[in-house]
Order: sequence, then C-alpha cells, then structure tokens
Amino acid sequence: MAIKRYGWVIGLFPEKVAEYKKLHMSVWPDVLKRIKDCNIQNYSIYLRQLQPGQFFLFSYLEYTGSSFEMDMAKMAEDPATQKWWALCKPCQEPISTAKPNEWWADMEEVFHID
Repeated sequence: MAIKRYGWVIGLFPEKVAEYKKLHMSVWPDVLKRIKDCNIQNYSIYLRQLQPGQFFLFSYLEYTGSSFEMDMAKMAEDPATQKWWALCKPCQEPISTAKPNEWWADMEEVFHID
C-alpha cells in the first residue's frame, strides 16, 4: 500500500485558541469515521504561537487511497463533517501566502525518513 504524506498550515485567531483546542478534545465519532473511510491515517494537528497574538496550526496526515481528490470530495459531502467544519472554520484564517480559494495552505515536504 502506497502512502502519500500531506502537510498544511493555517492561521488561528488568538481569541479562538481555547475554543479550537476544546473542539478537538472531543471530535465527533461520525467525523472520525469519515476521516478513516476516506483513507486517512496518522492525522495530527499541531498548534504553534510564533509571536504574541500570532498562532498557526500545522496538520499532517497519511493518505492510503487511490484518489485523494475523490476521497476529499466524499468527505466534503458528508453532513456531519460539514457541521464540524462550520464550528472550526470561524476559528481559522488562511495564511497570507495561501493560493486563491485555498483554506489550509499546502506545504512542500523537504525531508522524510522511514
């Protein structure tokens, strides 16, 4: 099974840090199931404060399916996931260098070792 790794970054509003962390302490079972059903494993989100009032989230996942685009479309159509995103999205802010219509900005992998 081939594994493709993905990393993304997004800003987090300072006043939303506690709310975002609280949300992710109890991710809904339906959302977790959809993530796994979409061939995602080892999914993590990290938080970093770069300077006072400036927070970023970094996410990492491993994809084991054959069509990332199809699986992401399946995830986006899921009603539970849509409701979850509606809670998370107001906490986040795309970074200034994100591409047009890019929410989480894609990152380039520059090193990996198994």
